[in-house]
Amino acid sequence: MFIHQNRGGESVGKATLLWYAGAPEVVYRAGMAKPPVSVGLWDIGAVDRIIEAALAEDLSTGDITGRSTVAAGHQAGARIVAKQELVVCGTSVAARVFARVDPAVEVEICVGDGQRVVRGIEVMRLRGPGRSLLAGERTALNLLQRMSGVATMTRGYVEAIAGRCRVVDTRKTMPGLRPLDRYAVRCGGGHNHRNDLGSGVLIKENHILCAGGITQAITRARAAAPHTMAIECEVQNLDELREALAAGADIVMLDNMGDAEVREAVAITAGRAQLEVSGGVDLQRASEVAGLGIDIISVGRLTHSVPACDLSMLFVG
Repeated sequence: MFIHQNRGGESVGKATLLWYAGAPEVVYRAGMAKPPVSVGLWDIGAVDRIIEAALAEDLSTGDITGRSTVAAGHQAGARIVAKQELVVCGTSVAARVFARVDPAVEVEICVGDGQRVVRGIEVMRLRGPGRSLLAGERTALNLLQRMSGVATMTRGYVEAIAGRCRVVDTRKTMPGLRPLDRYAVRCGGGHNHRNDLGSGVLIKENHILCAGGITQAITRARAAAPHTMAIECEVQNLDELREALAAGADIVMLDNMGDAEVREAVAITAGRAQLEVSGGVDLQRASEVAGLGIDIISVGRLTHSVPACDLSMLFVG
């Protein structure tokens, strides 16, 4: 398999795939700018495990339709095309799917991750054994559509807040797909919250109840966590905010507070901690609350209920 891109990367058989800091350099259509985002390093092993599981799910008993209707030596070409306006994400993952199915498949990535395209734009081109293209089609599209959906929704939030604060995801990711979901958020211009339970302290209502109070929870977390780790605490009202600040919280999550409470919270905090707004934040709400002086908006819907984007793989002569 050969992927037509401009930078060297990891070699898988004949496949050359890119995994490096920054959006991939690819062959761009005329007039398309490179994506302005830095998306960070890939965890190749995690991505490969996702692909292998997805292929096993779809091809555990082979492709009876492909085997029975397409001659073994038949060569075919295909185009993956956007059927709506979207932010492209997952092209290298889709290419890696075909590399796992058949190293003889050739892939050209036409649009880089993080770039917005309109309906009808060709995102990828493929050529190789027809059976192999058909075998990898659904898995590649499932991942590409999901990741583009996440990136597209994230870009909407990023544009709504217009640089006034930071949009972050949550751990409400699709089970098994967290590395791809989080990468897609970055491609959309957003940022990632903690990756897992061990990568950050976030004290929530149930922790507070078990610990006996906000002060006790923060004190215990501070004593146990590494000195380099920030302590975040969720609060439901302004009295709880005051207690969290007095106990030394580095970040305070304002859960389901209205604009008036958020404004007062900003005044009370006076820069002593970062403030994160959370709880059912839609695009309109994000635009409004971003102007109140907070630092972070966390949005679960970026990954827990995002619609997949519409892309199709069409065979060509």
